[in-house]
Amino acid sequence: MLTEERYATILRILEEKKAVTVLDLTKALDASESTVRRDLTALHKSGRLYKVYGGATSIDNNYSSAEEDMKTKRDLFPEEKIAIARKAASLIKRKDFVYIDAGSTTLRMIDFITETSAVYVTNGLPHASRLSAKGFKVFILGGELKAVTEAVVGTEALNNLRSYNFTKGFFGTNGISTKSGFSTPDSSEGIIKGAALSRCTHAFVLADRSKFNKISPITFANISSASIITGRLEDKKYRDYTTIIEGDL
Repeated sequence: MLTEERYATILRILEEKKAVTVLDLTKALDASESTVRRDLTALHKSGRLYKVYGGATSIDNNYSSAEEDMKTKRDLFPEEKIAIARKAASLIKRKDFVYIDAGSTTLRMIDFITETSAVYVTNGLPHASRLSAKGFKVFILGGELKAVTEAVVGTEALNNLRSYNFTKGFFGTNGISTKSGFSTPDSSEGIIKGAALSRCTHAFVLADRSKFNKISPITFANISSASIITGRLEDKKYRDYTTIIEGDL
């Protein structure tokens, strides 16, 4: 079977099943495991499927409009989030003017922040409370409170942002994709994220492994507009699109 014929067969199987293993493909294609893995790598690089451990999934299978509440998010990947949070906090320097986006991983980073000369702005209700309790100078955006993520959103929050120029900003995301950038399920939250990120000299998106190769309905920034802080990067292609900073797991 020619290479392009194998590609077409793999994509047809994925269209039907949404996910497939290397073993399944070796049988379907009557090809060696090394050939199948090479084909999956090529199709992954061309953006026609997502290569995962032991097989592949379809592009559509990685689309999600779900939004978990803060309690659920806090319990996911705790060790990796701590490593990400610690690395992010270490980037804050003397006299920085810092924006901290609402989100579970950005909330964790506050535990590791030690720079008392920096000034902090956030749209996260628990973030503002925790920063204040540690004795930091903090401002919270005004506006509508979104209960699920405990984030302040809306026109008033957007107007507040227009007067700020941040040296650094730290953001959460629901999805990261080379084509769709950084994305989130809610348009009102996406507008605030995008506006705040655009006002940062240096922007950082904090993301555990579950956020990569995922797409949510609203793109709030393209992938090259921020560095990514993660635990350990599994999909190396992202290094071709932006700066990747890995935490110490």
